[in-house]
Amino acid sequence: MTETPVFDLPPNLSAKADRALIAADVEHFAAIDVALRTQLADLTARLEVTRLAPARGGQLALDRDLEVHRLTARIRALRRFGLDACLGRVVPADGSPPTYIGRFGLSDADGRRLLVDWRAPAAEPYFAATFADPRGLASRRRYRWGGGRVRDYWDEAFTAEAAASGTALDDESAFIASLGTSRSPRMRDVLSTIQADQDAIIRADSAGALVVDGGPGTGKTVVALHRAAYLLHADARLGEGHGGVLVVGPHEPYLAFVADVLPALGEDSVQTCTLRDLVREGADAAPEGDPRIARLKADARLVDAIEPAVRLYEEPPTRDLVVATPWMDLLVTATDWAESFASAEPGLPHNDARDQVWESLLDILADQVDPDAVAPHLLRRALVQNEELGRAFTRAWPLVEASVLVADLWTVPAYLRRCAPWLSPDEVAALQRPAGSAWTLADLPLLDAARRRLGDPAASRDRRVRRARLDAEREYMAQVVDRLKEAGDELMQWMDGDDLRNSLVDEAVLTPRDADLLAGPFAHVIVDEAQELTDAQWRMLLARCPSRSFTIVGDRAQARHGFTESWEERLDRVGFTRVRRAELRVNYRTPAEVMAEAEPVIRAAIPDANVPTSIRSSGIAVRRGTVGELRDVLEEWLAAHAEGVACVILAADGGVLNCGTVDGGVLNCGTVDGGVLDGGAVDGGVLEDAAALLDEAKTDAGFWSDVADSSRVRVLTPETAKGLEFDLVVLVEPERFGDGIEGAVDRYVAMTRATSTLVVLE
Repeated sequence: MTETPVFDLPPNLSAKADRALIAADVEHFAAIDVALRTQLADLTARLEVTRLAPARGGQLALDRDLEVHRLTARIRALRRFGLDACLGRVVPADGSPPTYIGRFGLSDADGRRLLVDWRAPAAEPYFAATFADPRGLASRRRYRWGGGRVRDYWDEAFTAEAAASGTALDDESAFIASLGTSRSPRMRDVLSTIQADQDAIIRADSAGALVVDGGPGTGKTVVALHRAAYLLHADARLGEGHGGVLVVGPHEPYLAFVADVLPALGEDSVQTCTLRDLVREGADAAPEGDPRIARLKADARLVDAIEPAVRLYEEPPTRDLVVATPWMDLLVTATDWAESFASAEPGLPHNDARDQVWESLLDILADQVDPDAVAPHLLRRALVQNEELGRAFTRAWPLVEASVLVADLWTVPAYLRRCAPWLSPDEVAALQRPAGSAWTLADLPLLDAARRRLGDPAASRDRRVRRARLDAEREYMAQVVDRLKEAGDELMQWMDGDDLRNSLVDEAVLTPRDADLLAGPFAHVIVDEAQELTDAQWRMLLARCPSRSFTIVGDRAQARHGFTESWEERLDRVGFTRVRRAELRVNYRTPAEVMAEAEPVIRAAIPDANVPTSIRSSGIAVRRGTVGELRDVLEEWLAAHAEGVACVILAADGGVLNCGTVDGGVLNCGTVDGGVLDGGAVDGGVLEDAAALLDEAKTDAGFWSDVADSSRVRVLTPETAKGLEFDLVVLVEPERFGDGIEGAVDRYVAMTRATSTLVVLE
């Protein structure tokens, strides 16, 4: 039994503390507590023994490392969660004992199951049961934990008998009650309150592409992240050694917002990133300034143009070449060039295949010489050192850097016309730019495709250096062995010379370069805010998941540049072969008062928008005012709310703040990603002639300092606020968000970030 009571209910919930209602839970939690302590001690001891075990090579070493990883992960989960690992319980209608659902499975020393892992089939009724379909349950109880104690719990009775048995019923479910609670800078833990419509999507199989279509507040992101954890647990095709899962979000604030979700679900192997992160040039890439150029580069056909662009660097010479050696002249004919070039392994990147082609060319030349006349290793060394042969080969099959290849497309019109013949002369001219121009976001898919097709030229150079080092190491060790044998050492005479030479070689010289963790291939890819992706960007993701196993989360009504097709049409065009679609139509986040204002905004631009129905009301009407009231609005809200996060959403050009560049930085009314709000650098931009709020930030340091210290106010653009949620949202000059579909979408997205209060300042 724990030292303090498990149930720590506030006075207003004293009725729920009735012993008759919680006695069974208290007893069960005591058993869980004992099992947790016992298992933690046992695992810690086993980990110590495993770590101290003698180091061995090969499979034994791999098995040892995997066991250390497994034990460490389990210990970390047990230490992160105590009794609060229990999400809730279900009572079967057939009179069977209650089943307790947990973040992980747990049994006592006798093998009695104390917690059923939430991802296990036995846990499904806990999430899937509804009053229309109770899934064989009499009742369900959900716990709200705080500080390792139960602060509240809610019961739902699915049968008349359960309702009459003393179950602690409430006017609203646990989930509805939790919606109005204050937000924090990180996504809340919502595992215990996942709803039936969400759970069905989470547990769907991983074959093909599953589109999760839903409007604001429907829990799309919750579904996506919990689906990642579920599939890693339940689908053997995604497990250890099969590639794992990649989660792609829209921007860095989103990744920060959801950073705790997967670790809290016991998954630390999932890679998360934005599209920028997939390409090394992405960190500094700016948006494409010309909409016409952006549309041209969004076309997947330009990605296809990378193949013929590379092929131009793989054309065999058509002239014969005489290669002089100390013994004789050798001839490389056009046929020999073609044969060596054809030896490249299909699918091997250009820079990697170069080594194969070179070796094939050397073999063709060596075949012209009688091995009895010239020692093969001497001939090969002479050929490798032949400068004329080396220059000819380098001209015919050079090492190529992806950035150079793509830059050539934008600076050499003839090259672009040859690789993309469908472009009109005007389009070719429009795509040209001065040499050395900065990369844009629209360039990233082409850079990615080029790098995947070419490979890393530095890696090819490294391989040659490592191979030379290994050859030198082997030659040195051969000399050591020969000298030991010459010295008459009996052991050396007995041992096989070749085996000994190989065993003495230090293969550390072959240490590979660090792997690109985002290069793939992945077994499953999850894409949030997927409605924004261009055809070219989809190619970046498809290249990383050959199985085409995707979870695609988005809302056509939130596509800033319009989305007139169906999901099926869009995905079929970019290369998906099997597409299923599931819809979420219940808005769990945005109050009805806010949605009543937001719905006409989006319907005016997109009449068939999937606008979800809010299931709760905050009782707070949307407030309207002037920009001059911004500080008063924030000050009043902060004074009235000890918890929660507010967000000021303004146009990308800063609006009244006239920010030179925001770039998605997090503005805590005092600091922007390390830049001080004093006219200095802000994400590389400069605050130019900032007006009202900037002046106040300078003159009233006390208030803004308090805000900055609390980290409770953020300033974002509509684009960088996408996917996030805040208790208070203040829209500053929303008419500056733009016209047409883009402006309507930005206003709709910004308005629906509010979980409680929306203020619009004109």
